[in-house]
Amino acid sequence: MTQIDDHLAAMAFRRLVDHLRLRSDVQNVDLMGVGGFCRNCLGDWLSEASDGALSRDQAREAIYGMPQSEWKARHQSDATPEQLARMEASVALNARLRAEQEAKLDEALEESFPASDPPSMSEPGR
Repeated sequence: MTQIDDHLAAMAFRRLVDHLRLRSDVQNVDLMGVGGFCRNCLGDWLSEASDGALSRDQAREAIYGMPQSEWKARHQSDATPEQLARMEASVALNARLRAEQEAKLDEALEESFPASDPPSMSEPGR
């Protein structure tokens, strides 16, 4: 990934959070179905990045601007079968893409670090 200054990244993240708060009409299931992530994902990523300083619920509240349960009561409608199907397909795509990315990283590591040392390094007396 191209390096992004932490200050700029933080500003963009805050703007994304503000935008998602503004667009409470956009359901998480639709975000998941199209983009493969939602407000909950952002909260979970924030919690993970905090190394335990923020619980999952605290981080999600930071994203929603209120407790998640309150946001759901105010803004969330029941998902349709079509929305759920798109979300499930998107989650499956995320898993496939993540596995492909990990396989590429594993392959690059294998090329950098051979599975076995040359005999001169591993055989006694050489």
